[in-house]
Amino acid sequence: MTEENKVEETMAEDTESPAPAAEQAVAEAEAPVAAAEEAPVKTDAAAAETAEAAEPAAKPGRGRRQMLQGLVVSDKMDKTIIVSVTSTVMHPLYQRYIKRSAKFYAHDEANECQLGDEVSIVATRPLSKTKRWRVREVLKRAE
Repeated sequence: MTEENKVEETMAEDTESPAPAAEQAVAEAEAPVAAAEEAPVKTDAAAAETAEAAEPAAKPGRGRRQMLQGLVVSDKMDKTIIVSVTSTVMHPLYQRYIKRSAKFYAHDEANECQLGDEVSIVATRPLSKTKRWRVREVLKRAE
């Protein structure tokens, strides 16, 4: 055999060996398609039930809003109250808890809150220069 014949034979073998591998790949690719065709087809009603079961009742709105609880320290403005929210934070050096308070201006549409009420406020869009909170509910009336 000459070198040319050897080269031709090796090339012929190389071209023959991928062909069965390619056929196997095509056969394997068709197998899941055949299995999928055998699976039972869901009706529209059944598909809707599974979709509803998959996601819990979607509540309308813009998602979870920040809520705070605090004490009304001023109600002298029209439809606006000032709520003092107290929180405890740990001191970085002394490892002791310290009370910190912050004041928030909140919108009170009905002017129902009075000085000393404990209220729950929720974050909202900017209503004025300083007002970014709304009164959600009055938790406890002042005595």
